Amino acid sequence: MDQILTPQELELMLGENLKSLRLQKNIDRKTLCSQAGISENALRHLEGGKGATLKTLIRVIKALDRDSWLAAIAPEISINPLHMVRKKHIRQRASRRTHGKQE
Repeated sequence: MDQILTPQELELMLGENLKSLRLQKNIDRKTLCSQAGISENALRHLEGGKGATLKTLIRVIKALDRDSWLAAIAPEISINPLHMVRKKHIRQRASRRTHGKQE
């Protein structure tokens, strides 16, 4: 993806992708709504990119058997190797100054 899309453009693109997937699977709106437990209006809003709740999105994705999409959005957190590097000692107070004294 070379360009940065606005949230509205992403919503529209996601809605179009979900609608295409639904049609590929030959599922009509009423059936998908029944399987997902959402209203037809909610699905119309989601597919049209007109705003939908996260819960609606998750239910539709699960009803379309695309749970893997959710895993891609929120991958399992692993240990960052940079956090394993030994941390530098945190100074508790300033070092003692000699103010021109020579030893």
